[in-house]
Amino acid sequence: MDAKSLAPVSAEIPNTWFAPAECVALWQGDITRLAADAIVNAANSQLLGCFRPFHACIDNAIHWAAGPRLREECGQSMSTQQSEEPTGLAKITRGYNLPARFVLHTVGPIVQGVLTDRHKRELGSCYRSCLDVAVEAGGIRTVAFCAVSSGVFGFPKPEAATIALRTVAEWLRDHPGVLSKVIFNVFSDDDRETYAAALEGRTFHAAI
Repeated sequence: MDAKSLAPVSAEIPNTWFAPAECVALWQGDITRLAADAIVNAANSQLLGCFRPFHACIDNAIHWAAGPRLREECGQSMSTQQSEEPTGLAKITRGYNLPARFVLHTVGPIVQGVLTDRHKRELGSCYRSCLDVAVEAGGIRTVAFCAVSSGVFGFPKPEAATIALRTVAEWLRDHPGVLSKVIFNVFSDDDRETYAAALEGRTFHAAI
């Protein structure tokens, strides 16, 4: 699937309140098959892919589809850094066997128990950092986000969608024309409904 051909939110939800609806798309599918300039990987702090074979997480899916050179590049980067990747930042690598040219790796917050303001700030930082790194790399016009932290990392999905939409809207407002399209990739029907509800103003509108 070519990211440039995806219908914008403004076409799918004409009455949305979401300001950047013309340059943002909601897409349900396999992010490893999306031909965007860059896709986002919800990585662990080792940045070396998931260590559980066949684990159903986005980190495993992206590393498997990209091939072993992705882990090799990540390993070289982490060896130079000599410390774990902090939560809320982002690194860029090539996409190798993926249709996407680049992968943006970000470590989202892990929620175990009560959702805190710190969790929320860290998740917002993940989205901002990915967009900042994409622009700094140059030549990237389309970026596709997975639902960072809302899977095995335990971030409640409605709140995660709210933060993702708000953060991207603010970033696009402050960087007009820099990107041609930002895609929110939703994998399950539940994920799609969560984002659609937020975009239609049925949930958490006041917080965005």
